[in-house]
Amino acid sequence: MAQDKKQDQETGPEAEDQTTAADSPADSSPVDVSDEPLVDLSNVKHAHDLSPDEDPVTVLEGEVASLKDQLLRAMAETENVRRRAQREREDGVKYAAAAVVKDLLGVADNLQRALESVPAELAEQNEAVKNLRLGVEMTQKELQTVFERHNIRVIEPLGEKLDPHLHEAMFEVEDPDKPAGTVVQVIQAGYRLHDRLLRPARVGISKGGAKSSSGSNGAPEGDAEPGGTVDTSA
Repeated sequence: MAQDKKQDQETGPEAEDQTTAADSPADSSPVDVSDEPLVDLSNVKHAHDLSPDEDPVTVLEGEVASLKDQLLRAMAETENVRRRAQREREDGVKYAAAAVVKDLLGVADNLQRALESVPAELAEQNEAVKNLRLGVEMTQKELQTVFERHNIRVIEPLGEKLDPHLHEAMFEVEDPDKPAGTVVQVIQAGYRLHDRLLRPARVGISKGGAKSSSGSNGAPEGDAEPGGTVDTSA
């Protein structure tokens, strides 16, 4: 009887805990004991593949440098794409109204023609014409105010040197008082939206005085061009 009681004590709670711990699956263990690698090393050159002259540390350092270079290039390309997208987005907002503004330039031209067709002296002689001209002037000023509010600037090239990026020369005028290529007349005003050209100014430029008598090479007759003749008598 005492022997049975001793066996029951040996098979108590502690023995059951030991049996449970022994029978528990390995998945509940915090330590990964599986055979699967944590990192894919299939592309890494193993030590047994190296020749006797190759240093494993040197090979791995070269691979690290190559991967670092690829990473830096990818980061630089990503930054370039981001900046390009940001610049295109800003340009899209800045120049979104370019097509509408181009259509409004004709309205500004017609208002200017209406003012030029009725001189101020003639308008003073007729009250109705005077009021009509005043209304056109106010409309033109309001339109110019709207243009300036949205960074639409008038190109005023009179007296400036011809700039092919901003001006379109339509004809030449004999003017001895102006250097050649100077804008002496504006036929149609030009406009810019921010720093982008909407329409070049159509202008007339000076020829730069009367033509002087010269030979085919542009030098005055009777004067030899420096370096144009060679003395072969020696």
